[in-house]
Amino acid sequence: MYKRWLRRACATGVIAATVLLAGATPAVAAPGDASAFVASARVALLGQVTTAVSPLAPSSTSGAASAQLANTAVPGVATAGLVTTSANRDDDTGVVSARSSLTDVAVLLSNMGTIGAITVSCEATQSGVTGKTSLADVALKAATVPLEPPANTTIGVPNVASLVFNEHVRAADGTLTINGIHLRLNALVGEGDLVLGSATCGVAAPPMPMASGSGLWAGIGLLALVALPVGVTAIRRRRVDTA
Repeated sequence: MYKRWLRRACATGVIAATVLLAGATPAVAAPGDASAFVASARVALLGQVTTAVSPLAPSSTSGAASAQLANTAVPGVATAGLVTTSANRDDDTGVVSARSSLTDVAVLLSNMGTIGAITVSCEATQSGVTGKTSLADVALKAATVPLEPPANTTIGVPNVASLVFNEHVRAADGTLTINGIHLRLNALVGEGDLVLGSATCGVAAPPMPMASGSGLWAGIGLLALVALPVGVTAIRRRRVDTA
C-alpha cells in the first residue's frame, strides 16, 4: 500500500512541477532584431537615376554583428572617412541595440557643409525602444544644428533639399528606426533620398528561457519547492506504516 501511495505522490509532484515550469516559460516569440548601416541613397536628376547606393557597411543581429569601412562615398552627394556599425542582442535579457558611426562627413550637394562625426544608436529593453543622434563639429551653411538634435529636427535649403536630423520612424509593431541625417532633394533639383547613419531596433526579445543560465537555477528551485514537501510526506507516511 505504501508503494502505491508513494507512486501516486511522485506522479503528483512531477505533474505539479511540470505545470509550474510551463507557466514560467516565456511564450514562443521571435527574438528581438536590430540592424544598422552608414549610408544609402537613390538620386535621380532630370528623370535619370544618377546615384543608387545600397546600404553600406550593414550589420545585424541575424548576420554580421559589425562592419567597418575606411572611406565611404555616395558619388556627387556625400563622403565620409572611417565608418562603423554594430548590432547586438543579449540572449539573457532580451535587450537589443544597434549603432552607426561616421567621421569626417562632407555633404557635397550644393556644397552644404561638413560634420565632424555622426553617431546614431538605438536600444530596446523590456521597458521600450529608444534612440538618438549625436553630432560633432557641425559646419553647415543652411542653419545651426544642435549637437544633440531633438527628434525630427528639420531644416530647409531653398530650391535644393530638406534635411531631417535625428529622424525617428516608428512602425506599428514598435520597431524604431533612427536616421542621423535624411536628405530629401527638392524636385527642382532632382528627386531622391540620402540617409547618413541609420540604426533600427525591434522590440526586445523575451527574457532568457528557463533552460539556461539563471533560468535553469530558477527551474531547479521550482522543482525543489514541489519535491521537498512530497518527499517529507512520503518519509512520514513510511514511518507510520512501519511502526
